[in-house]
Amino acid sequence: MSLWDRWVDAALSELSSKKLLRSTRPISLPSLTPAANPSLEIETFDGPGPWDRSSVEVQIDEPTFREWLSELPFDGVEGIGEDENVGGGKMLLFSGNDYLGLSSHPAVRSAAAKDCVLCPTGFAANLAFMTALGSISSLLSLRRTPSDDERVAIFSDALNHASIIDGIRLAEKQQGTKVFVYRHCDMAHLDSLLYVLPAKDDQATDMAYPPISQSDLIGGEFFTKRSSPLLLCSLFSMDGDFAPLPELVALRRKHGFLLAIDDAHATLVCGESGGGAAEIYECEDEVDICIGTLSKAAGCNGGFIACSNTWKQLIQSRGRAFIFSTSLAVPIAAASHAAISVARKEKWRRSAIWSRVKEFNSLTRLSITSPIISLVIGSEEAALRASRHMLRSGFHVTAIRPPTVAPNSCRLRITLTAAHTTEDIKRLAAALSPWISAPVLDHSSPIVSKL
Repeated sequence: MSLWDRWVDAALSELSSKKLLRSTRPISLPSLTPAANPSLEIETFDGPGPWDRSSVEVQIDEPTFREWLSELPFDGVEGIGEDENVGGGKMLLFSGNDYLGLSSHPAVRSAAAKDCVLCPTGFAANLAFMTALGSISSLLSLRRTPSDDERVAIFSDALNHASIIDGIRLAEKQQGTKVFVYRHCDMAHLDSLLYVLPAKDDQATDMAYPPISQSDLIGGEFFTKRSSPLLLCSLFSMDGDFAPLPELVALRRKHGFLLAIDDAHATLVCGESGGGAAEIYECEDEVDICIGTLSKAAGCNGGFIACSNTWKQLIQSRGRAFIFSTSLAVPIAAASHAAISVARKEKWRRSAIWSRVKEFNSLTRLSITSPIISLVIGSEEAALRASRHMLRSGFHVTAIRPPTVAPNSCRLRITLTAAHTTEDIKRLAAALSPWISAPVLDHSSPIVSKL
């Protein structure tokens, strides 16, 4: 049993002694195998159906189109007259997260009539995990506020998602954790933080949340650097780059920390079976906890925390966002269950989305390694003008502005899906040409080599 397993078991024993250990009520259902219940057979297909196109192609009426245009800045020659016919009609979406196009799949839409296990949202999943993690030192510190050397030391990437950052802040409020932020994907900086405390000037700059001071400590009777948790996104939502999982695994073996990943944008998209970033990097066994969402590639809603049974008990008992949230409606969770089954069987969807990535790379020579494309424009006004141009060109591409990204790094965020076609990508690249520079693609990247 690992050190973390012993600590979680000890925390559960403390909760049990106080009669505070919670568990969810099991739902008694008939057999969920298709053989026992033929109605549960999920129909899958070998290629796109007519329904797939509806996940990226939508009909926009003129009033809605006019309203969207009015919300974006324009110069004198681009103004819209009251009597001017601005059209509307069909619009191609390049702004969502329905990577596999499953939101329109017949099996997903019909699954609302079946039963399923309920789950919280993806944002709540990160909050629940972090607050449960932050409770461990309090539970093991003999009913007093943990001292500095008894607190959990959390290491976090500077560009982690807001849900991770907010979860860390909540955990800090519990006075059971200390957080160390390392520069984005900088494994040398992380390694140095895991060894010794840096001077204040060595802290990462331009972070989404403030660093700790020199006076904060790692280590002590309960928690040492060799047992600190590290939490990060496996695929970063705004930049579209992957976390260096092989290097993180090497550091995990070296320092012995608990590795938790938020796989929201990689689940069902990466890997032969859709197992996410850890599968494509062949390090599934090295990830201790995997947090994800059902609102992106699954085309539904909800979130999950894949972990051991002991961690599950702790999260149910101390994960505030889990305890104090109402579960998803059964039809939504049932649709998610169907979506996962479809995604595993219809492997052509993963092949299609990575083909679109390759095509975009070939047309633009941009250095992208995922279906998330981030074109940094600069100022907020310039990004909004670019978004307006794309809208007039028939593409829904949103401008990302502060506080989502730092000032003067406003951008167009584009997402490719399995429902897009080669012709769509050609049209998209042509419309984006005023903002595309052409850095050379790094063909040594492990992801690029798998395209």
